[in-house]
Amino acid sequence: MAVYKLFPEKDTTLYSAFPALNTGIDAILEVSNTVPSEKPSPRVARSIIQFSQTEIEDVIDNKINGSAFSSSLRLYAAEVQGINLDTTIEIFPASNTWGNGTGEYDDKPQTTNGSSWKYISYSGSDIWKTGGYTPYVTGSYTGSISEGLQNGVGGNWYTGSGYMTRDITSTQTFGLRSTKDLNSNVTNIIHAWYTASKDTPINPINNNGFIVKISGSSEFATTKAIQPIFKFYSVDTNTIYPPTLEMKWDDSQYSTTLPPITTSDLFVGLDSNPGKFRKESVNVFRLNVRPEFPVRTFKTTSLYTENFALPSASYYAIKDLDTNEFVVDFDNNFTKISCDNTSNYFSVYMDGLEPERYYKILIKTTINGSTIVKDEDYYFKVVNG
Repeated sequence: MAVYKLFPEKDTTLYSAFPALNTGIDAILEVSNTVPSEKPSPRVARSIIQFSQTEIEDVIDNKINGSAFSSSLRLYAAEVQGINLDTTIEIFPASNTWGNGTGEYDDKPQTTNGSSWKYISYSGSDIWKTGGYTPYVTGSYTGSISEGLQNGVGGNWYTGSGYMTRDITSTQTFGLRSTKDLNSNVTNIIHAWYTASKDTPINPINNNGFIVKISGSSEFATTKAIQPIFKFYSVDTNTIYPPTLEMKWDDSQYSTTLPPITTSDLFVGLDSNPGKFRKESVNVFRLNVRPEFPVRTFKTTSLYTENFALPSASYYAIKDLDTNEFVVDFDNNFTKISCDNTSNYFSVYMDGLEPERYYKILIKTTINGSTIVKDEDYYFKVVNG
């Protein structure tokens, strides 16, 4: 599969209103700016999310293997409020190692054994910097240490300004009626982390995860007209919507002597689907393609056993069988179907899918100007162990 999903090794939310609170195992990641009626000072929430550097390097070295690739950070909305104006979310590479902790938002008393708005690792550990930053690192806040840190600190990150030839920041703007899921291109950040691990660049950026925050123009706004609240599912969710880092590349090859299919009335079957796959496995799905109603001819072989080739612009997608939502959508660049002299085919890395769930495969192609989507309930299950 040329769309490979990684899942976080840790994530948490930093709340300015609760400077020492850790929410490292809460089911929600929050990114927000709110203005409580009883206090003039705004309340800000930022999220930090980290993916394994070892897994990122493994995908680039052993799966992508030299091909050009694209990377996207995806967060799935559980609840969104206050988007009466266009709201931009910013993503930066975090500059410090930090502690996940085992807290939840509603813990009484508060859990303080992990990263928080004030502390990098746990209550009493080093405080996020509020000044004296190392080159190309910053933070943003209002208030000060002396004011009780209601808004002072909230993480540190690389700005990208003058740091590298690539822009190492990412943004996504949300409107009133736009999708509220975050799907932002972070390819340059991934390249920076990978380069730091393999070479000795002048300005290395180690993988300390992403800081996700409301843009500077809206964060710490004191007007009640600007109160965006994004609540995304965390890695600790019991749903199928944890954060993902999508790595995408074109692994297709198309060279065949098979006859091309020329009719839109076609049959597409799966020749290699045992129906159940271990999470660590990789499966090559081969397709049986033929006319639905073949023309009768004098041949020594069956009209229904000859394989045909789909056009080179053919694509696959994968849906969750229970929710009917795409987990891998059709993509003109990254889900192309290959073809050799045996059949059309594509590969799926099962460890890029949530285990213990059923999925189904869809095929899309265009023949004689007609776009055809084949949804024949070809399904499979990914299992642990």
